[in-house]
Amino acid sequence: MTPSAILPPTLGLVLAGGRALRLGGGDKSLLAISDRPILARVIARLAPCAAIILNANGDPARFAAFGLPVVADAVPGFAGPLAGLLAGLDWAAAHRPDLAHVASVPADCPFLPADLVARLHGAAATAPAGAATAASGGRGHPVVGLWPVALRHDLRRAVVDEGMRRVGDWTARHRPARVTWPDTPVDPFLNVNTAADLAAARAVAATHPDA
Repeated sequence: MTPSAILPPTLGLVLAGGRALRLGGGDKSLLAISDRPILARVIARLAPCAAIILNANGDPARFAAFGLPVVADAVPGFAGPLAGLLAGLDWAAAHRPDLAHVASVPADCPFLPADLVARLHGAAATAPAGAATAASGGRGHPVVGLWPVALRHDLRRAVVDEGMRRVGDWTARHRPARVTWPDTPVDPFLNVNTAADLAAARAVAATHPDA
């Protein structure tokens, strides 16, 4: 039985809406680590999902090689990852109503755990709102999470009506379960924001090729 067959129907959402200002602009997800774009590594870890989409603004053609639907923010002005999550939840409701959950991940995390979606589902089943987020090394990573599509209405109110931008502010309302992974020998949620981060990620990949 494949992993996707034993999990509740889930949409994988890769959040690539950031502008990579600390890396000089462009798409962080297209940078290579061990000769593979970071985005390719991220997509591979969402393989248990029934479908995967990419949230990104601007010309979608730059992601054409990955063969994924590219969904832009509906909220103008680069409103951050909450706007990307809203776009994913709304897309699921409109295009894949058979998928009741969305698993969100940032596009700049090259070492996401292989059991990410399965463990988030296991924890979310016991949470009040049916949601879960990831943690490692004593730090929470609220952008990495599992969300019922039904939460889109509350999220829209938060982003559009309240102007909310911090992911943690919204997730705290719904008390998601928290799933912790070890951060050694590799932090699975290491994200590439700077040139130093990119160099560190390449060094990790060289010494831990299975990460």
